[in-house]
Amino acid sequence: MLTQLQLDGNGPLHAQLTRALKQALATGQLRQGSRLPPTRFMSQQMGVSRNTVLAAYEQLRIEGYIDGRVGSGSYVTLPARPAPAPVETPPLPPQTRFAARARQVHDQDNLPGKRVPGVRFSFQYGAPYTHPAVTTAWSRELGHAALYTSPGYPWAQGLPELRQAICEYVLRRGVEARPEDVVIVAGTQQAVSLCARVLFDPGDPVAIEEPQYYAARVILQAYGAQLQPVPVDDQGLIVDALPATAPRVIYTTPSHQFPQGGTLPPERRAALLDYAARNSTWIIEDDYDGEIRYDARSLPSLKSQDEHGRVIYVGTFSKTLFPSLRLGYLVVPRGLRRDFISAKWMEDFGASAIDQAALAGFITSGACDRHLRRSLVALRERRDALLNGLHRMNEGRLSFIDTQAGMHIPVWLNHRDREQGHQFVDRARRMGLGLYSIAPYYLDPPDRAGLILGYAGLPVGDIEQALDVLRQCLDAEYGLRRH
Repeated sequence: MLTQLQLDGNGPLHAQLTRALKQALATGQLRQGSRLPPTRFMSQQMGVSRNTVLAAYEQLRIEGYIDGRVGSGSYVTLPARPAPAPVETPPLPPQTRFAARARQVHDQDNLPGKRVPGVRFSFQYGAPYTHPAVTTAWSRELGHAALYTSPGYPWAQGLPELRQAICEYVLRRGVEARPEDVVIVAGTQQAVSLCARVLFDPGDPVAIEEPQYYAARVILQAYGAQLQPVPVDDQGLIVDALPATAPRVIYTTPSHQFPQGGTLPPERRAALLDYAARNSTWIIEDDYDGEIRYDARSLPSLKSQDEHGRVIYVGTFSKTLFPSLRLGYLVVPRGLRRDFISAKWMEDFGASAIDQAALAGFITSGACDRHLRRSLVALRERRDALLNGLHRMNEGRLSFIDTQAGMHIPVWLNHRDREQGHQFVDRARRMGLGLYSIAPYYLDPPDRAGLILGYAGLPVGDIEQALDVLRQCLDAEYGLRRH
């Protein structure tokens, strides 16, 4: 690199070489910490005497550009420059109606469920269950995929081998699909985004559960949906409360209502499908953790009972594997297939082909099922530890329901309003415990203190210690009652 140094011909040779080296520093040819060539080598390359090089290096050392180390050589140590003062630039007005809506509904700095820094234990929902075996198996599949996957652009719809594997995978949820019905997406968020692009225009009514999955709600709002909240109870969406004037779309989590936890019973499922068929309404079925159940009462998906082709089925591997994978899938009605593929192509040309190939191998090898079985055992142990601890400390202070599914438990603080709930969360954080309010998951939060306790990311021992802190918080909130 330095053999291209040019001497300018002005003045003594050592001064010319010094200027040439400074130019190399200024243009980045020589970077902080890099070693300069030995003086003998430099003199040969530049056609000058070694004393000339020594004089140039010494001048750079005096000016603070290099540092000579005995027995090692000379290294670049650029003079420290004062950091420029930050320039405060006022925010620009939103440039589109989409940007204006997104600003209104989405605060990047205050996302619900975001990891709380500085706490010892955190009941964070969305933290995955991890095990060394899944890391090892995934690394093996990823390495194989990196070697044998085509380096070209992936199929926008998704690799055929992964779509075939997913067709077999969703049979456990009762979904019969062909590979051409499947679109691979970057998680549930992108799935909902594509549904918004394909199924409704800004201003169209969209029904959504109240409470609901925050990210889905924000995406629908950003795309201009006029949201119609529909209440839920301990069995999920109250179908009789759907609006008389049918919406274009209904977003629902029938297998495990998020965040309340109910499972939509058969009669309501039939009524919901009938409502959609009669009113030409589309249903987005978010089956975000349908595989994670701890009893034998696992109902098939809503999609499996859809005789009129009104359900768009959304699945993800964020819960069964890990959220950093960013892969999910849509099973779409055949009449909308081309629209969804076009929307995906316009979004990003297609998900990572290497990750898709690795996931296909992970599923077809049986590693995914092995991990799921292992996960269910561990998650049941963690859930039982949490539930048992909540029962022991309850003393009439808490209300909660065991939904026999998922990776979180909604908990209500009895006789406390929403503001007192926020204060309770703050107290817990000061004591080293991360708690999360349920209020952000409502369009219109009730004046009641509620929490979401996620347990997947905490081993049993940590859950027990976290419960000790939670008990102390409850004792401080309600007054110590034990003798």
